[in-house]
Amino acid sequence: MLSIDRFSLILALIGSVFGYAPQVNAQASSNSPAPDFDVAMQQFQKSVADLDKLPEVLNGIGAYNRGDYRLAFQIFEPLAVQGSSVAQTNLGVMYAKGQGVPQDYLLASKWYRKAADQGEATAQVNLASLYEKGQGVPQDYPAAASWYRKAAVQGHAGAQLNLGFMYGVGQGVPQSHIEATSWYRKAADQGNAAAQYNLGVMYAAGQGVQQNQELAVEWFRKSADQGYPSAQFNLGLSYEKGFGVLQDYVAAVSWYRRAADQGDAIAQYNLGVMYGAGQGVPQDYVLEVYWYRKAAEQGQARAQFNLGVSYFKGQGVAQDYVQAHKWLNLSAAGGDKVAPKARDAVTAMMSASQISEAQKLAREWRKQEQ
Repeated sequence: MLSIDRFSLILALIGSVFGYAPQVNAQASSNSPAPDFDVAMQQFQKSVADLDKLPEVLNGIGAYNRGDYRLAFQIFEPLAVQGSSVAQTNLGVMYAKGQGVPQDYLLASKWYRKAADQGEATAQVNLASLYEKGQGVPQDYPAAASWYRKAAVQGHAGAQLNLGFMYGVGQGVPQSHIEATSWYRKAADQGNAAAQYNLGVMYAAGQGVQQNQELAVEWFRKSADQGYPSAQFNLGLSYEKGFGVLQDYVAAVSWYRRAADQGDAIAQYNLGVMYGAGQGVPQDYVLEVYWYRKAAEQGQARAQFNLGVSYFKGQGVAQDYVQAHKWLNLSAAGGDKVAPKARDAVTAMMSASQISEAQKLAREWRKQEQ
């Protein structure tokens, strides 16, 4: 079967249709909980106004962490009105997530702004995220970049990552790979896994820095060691192809497996290819099909194609033209250029009832995925 490298796998290192372009952080916004104790203490040290409210705010954080959102809200609201930037930030989080109160991005933005205007970095990031997404405020990329910058210059790693991403794509700021790389490096040096991955991408692509596959691997490894699946995939790819490291199929399989176990569809597909070819592992068609299926169920078109071929050949799975047609049909719908001809070839060997059943299965699969 065709390996994914015949379909521009190198692009996975520098950003491609497979989704391994530089990635924006899961921002400290409505997706984030209230600060934990250590973060709260750091914030209090920066805010004299919050020192006299320390016991009450910590009580609110404790209630939040226990899942008692109503009590947390009751504690945070009066403190926020009194000007506590930590309470204002946490109140914004609760409105954004609908915890203890109905979800309301407008009120979330109101409280984030109050805290952000006091210099609270987390609130600045959260407010930037709302501007970026157009939640509670009109979508405004320049405003998002401006608030990310305010937090970034304070050393907030998530803000540095997101500002780097905006420079990389020219969103709200003039596109500049040099600026993007600079901000990724600041966040990466703080141990931010997504920034480490993105910095690796920049070195692999030679964007904003001189191309250097060895340094790309170094940054991918730092991120991969923290469990970042995209970095694990790219590290596996580097070992498979000998990009920046000595070619080592065993190491490639190891890193692909780590990413695959976290649900990375391309890693699952590549792991299937390795089992099919017996590269880094004993050849095993059953496991080849197992990993193709994992990726195919996520909609990965090339995995769907290879799974369909496996069913057609009866390799690693019982021969089944209906299943072969189903997966080849889905692969074709997903944009695979080879799948239509393969599907038509299988169709010529099927009865009308088998074709009808295969088409029904494909429709049912697509309906479940919607």
